[in-house]
Amino acid sequence: MSEKIVQLNEEVIKGQLKELVRGSVEETLNELLEAEAEKLTQAARYERNEQRQGYRSGHYNRNLTTTSGDVTLKVPKLKGISFDTAIIERYRRRESSVEEALIEMYLAGVSVRRVEDITEALWGSKVSPSTISELSKKAYVHIEDWRNRPLQGGRYPYVYVDGIYLRRNWGGEFENVAILVAIAVNEDGYREVLGAAEGMKEDKASWVSFFQWLRGRGLDGVKLVVGDKCLGMLEAVGEVFPEARYQRCTVHFYRNVFSVTPRSKVKLVAKMLKAIHAQESKKAAREKAKAVVEEMRSMKLKEAAKKVENGIEETLTYCDFPSEHWTRIRTNNVIERLNREIRRRTRVVGSFPDGNSALMLVCARLRHVAGTQWGNKKYMNMKYLESPLENTSIAGRLHCSGQRLQINLHKILDPFWLSGSVK
Repeated sequence: MSEKIVQLNEEVIKGQLKELVRGSVEETLNELLEAEAEKLTQAARYERNEQRQGYRSGHYNRNLTTTSGDVTLKVPKLKGISFDTAIIERYRRRESSVEEALIEMYLAGVSVRRVEDITEALWGSKVSPSTISELSKKAYVHIEDWRNRPLQGGRYPYVYVDGIYLRRNWGGEFENVAILVAIAVNEDGYREVLGAAEGMKEDKASWVSFFQWLRGRGLDGVKLVVGDKCLGMLEAVGEVFPEARYQRCTVHFYRNVFSVTPRSKVKLVAKMLKAIHAQESKKAAREKAKAVVEEMRSMKLKEAAKKVENGIEETLTYCDFPSEHWTRIRTNNVIERLNREIRRRTRVVGSFPDGNSALMLVCARLRHVAGTQWGNKKYMNMKYLESPLENTSIAGRLHCSGQRLQINLHKILDPFWLSGSVK
């Protein structure tokens, strides 16, 4: 005799279980409201006694969105005594965990339209864009407190700065707004987001205001500022942090040289530029730069040679610091990674209604990244900076043994080195 096979409809079971949980939540909340009303009046429904404080006058229905779905609350109406329930706040239409989930989804990069679809799938009701906007304003209060927090990391020897441009709607017209961002490596070797502020453009006034704001919050002990070559930023650094030195990001410097280099020769020029910054000392790097400039001129790359000749010194400041830190402080890559994360989040927004909303969303993302492994993982060993800097020109201080091996392999295998065109 064949055995009977039991088939279960998983979707039907899930739906019934969901309705069972929702009904249980609704019943429990209504029982709590009823018990609260009974305690306030000191009498059960229809009960008459001398201790009674008020009278019941029916109830009114109130919808509440919970993680289990929409429930209908029957809130008691009382006469002679006010009914201020502790079960649910007045005018609240959503459970706090639901609101927190909506805020987290929006700040994490989920578009408003997608949030609407998710809420309908989870809780059976859509949340309007205006509701999401109002909820985000609640989160912005905490973000603003974080943005203006005192800096308690001690001294910050290395500071990385950059500006990111976002679009905003100003009087019916679209224009760019600059968000100035700064991160640093503290005296313990950990990365820390110092802050972000709105600047109409990356001019001296904006950067001076930004640096003074950071200094007022506790930014101290700055030895090196790493960033792109922005004249306004350079002047501001000299004014606010006169004791600090400037390191031009080598990656941005390369891109600037590539802008006047024919596409067919970009790869060759890239190898030549990297050879400069692969040297063991500033003296060797300068000599290599002179050889590269002469080679570029022989290749009829006069504009590229001029840019290298005029700008190479700004990219060699890192050589005056411990060689163990060179690969970390000669580029702005540490902050560019954050900028890509910010652009990924702001891309779904498109344009912002004002500069403050753009700033708050950027800071929300920065705060999120700072709380992850990014801010908890040691970035560099600062003990090398504590000891007096020796002459970095000696061959005994190699800035990275792995990189030296890579350069030696290039010398052996690369035709550019074998040809002897650059020495």
